[in-house]
Amino acid sequence: MVLEFEQPIVDLEQKLKEMKELAKGRNIDLSSDIESLEEKILSLKKETFQNLTRWQRVQLSRHADRPYALDYIYEITNDFIELHGDRTVKDDRAMIGGLGDIDGRTVMFIGQQKGRNTKQRQDRNFGMANPEGYRKALRLMKMAEKFGKPIVTLIDTPGAFPGLEAEERGQGEAIARNLKEMFMLKVPVICIIIGEGASGGALGIAIGDKVFMLENTWYSVISPESCSSILWRSWDYKEQAAEALKLTAMDMEKNGLIDGIIPEPLGGAHKDLKAMSGTLKQFINEALKELDKLKPEKRIEKRIDKFCSMGVVVE
Repeated sequence: MVLEFEQPIVDLEQKLKEMKELAKGRNIDLSSDIESLEEKILSLKKETFQNLTRWQRVQLSRHADRPYALDYIYEITNDFIELHGDRTVKDDRAMIGGLGDIDGRTVMFIGQQKGRNTKQRQDRNFGMANPEGYRKALRLMKMAEKFGKPIVTLIDTPGAFPGLEAEERGQGEAIARNLKEMFMLKVPVICIIIGEGASGGALGIAIGDKVFMLENTWYSVISPESCSSILWRSWDYKEQAAEALKLTAMDMEKNGLIDGIIPEPLGGAHKDLKAMSGTLKQFINEALKELDKLKPEKRIEKRIDKFCSMGVVVE
């Protein structure tokens, strides 16, 4: 998959490949030309990815090759045991969770999981959790609290599933209960947006002591397409909607809604999973080290104050 703004880079990389094959096949010294083209490609990459529009970052967050929650979990943990079911309805495959080991410390991971192909996407419901998914997440959070294990949530969803059956089973109540309960968890909670962070579907597992966003992700009450369809009755204005929503990691940090931005490899997280996972692991370890210094009561107090101070109230 090649995004429109990536095409000039891809074209130059193809030219570089052909040049190397020509030099090797005909035993011609093209080292200076190859070096010059490599520098040109690197310069173009830096210029392109440092000046992305908000809509382009939304596109990157949805890239078909972008790592999902389980990709990161398997990469940064030495061992991971997935846990299933909400003990009421069923196991929601769009919401995953389990215990993993990071440098000798057990952590409860919870996240939304999408699929790579059509079959997997249907199985995972495109990363849109039903009420039982949020109830499973809460069950695992309570388990982590019981055994004194920190919680890390990895958020990547286009929203909670909006189907009639989800509403019948209490979608709104499930998300609302998660918000309430997450404020009062006695263990450290770290929330990381790794892709899409849409509406209550994202917020349902995003109340934490530390909230981070990967560089090319977005976090908003509504997607640009849905916003465009409401305001203009058409998806054609999604780019304008993205600009108006101010939904990127840089926007969120500027408005004091997140605690930090996790940098991605040049070109996006999908370009180097190992490097991205290493950076993610480093941020998690540093955040846990900082949160461990606080007593549970102080963490809860700071967590509540953090979210209560967001926004502007005019009386």
